[in-house]
Amino acid sequence: MSQLAPPFHALLATQLVDEFVSMEQRFIQRDWEPTELDGGQFCEVLARILYHVDSGNLNLSKEFDGCIKHIQNDQVSHTILPRHIALHLCHVLQTIYKFRSQRGAIHISPTYSPNHMDSKFLIEAVRWCFSETLRIFWNGDREHVAKAIRELLHFDVPCIGSFENVILVQRTDLRPDEEVLVLLHYAGEVGFTRMQLGEYAMCSPASVTRSIQKLLSPQFRQIVQLTDGQYRLTDLGAKRIREELSDKLLLQ
Repeated sequence: MSQLAPPFHALLATQLVDEFVSMEQRFIQRDWEPTELDGGQFCEVLARILYHVDSGNLNLSKEFDGCIKHIQNDQVSHTILPRHIALHLCHVLQTIYKFRSQRGAIHISPTYSPNHMDSKFLIEAVRWCFSETLRIFWNGDREHVAKAIRELLHFDVPCIGSFENVILVQRTDLRPDEEVLVLLHYAGEVGFTRMQLGEYAMCSPASVTRSIQKLLSPQFRQIVQLTDGQYRLTDLGAKRIREELSDKLLLQ
């Protein structure tokens, strides 16, 4: 957070991160409705951030349309330059904001129910806005932006329980390689050692070894071993979690 505030107001920076993480958590758990509802809150917070940076005026409750109109107004002075940077963000924010409203996501509707396709569209648009915001305004080393995003997305995995010093995968329908992936998703940026994976995975030591070798192999490349010996997910591994195993992160 210290890399974003300043230039962002501390409360707005906290709200932005909280909204982003909340949407990601609910999406990966296949809970479509909160993703669609929370998209508007994310847009409102980011619009207030852009308005504050661009105008120099802090307004923690300024309405979305008012923030966007200022940024798009060619008759006033602007701090965010070149102009197209902020304008691109505004266009995407307006698409998110209007889409969820016109689709019926914010009202009870007899003809509409939240679904995966709409939710996926919204989450991808929000991901782009968040990543673009970090790219533009991040005060630290730009190479750390991707790492920062991964650290923010260290989820509490519902199917994994932590009982004092015992971590337990509380599903009985996972293959060994799936269990290793779910554990490493839970471990986040830090990862787990081979000893930890063997301790936490409820399968034989030989199957854990085979799963690690399989996931490390050129055919999969879904995990990587770091220089300190820890194993962690690659982007391909995270993609498999999102696209194939998201329902298995939940309790049965």
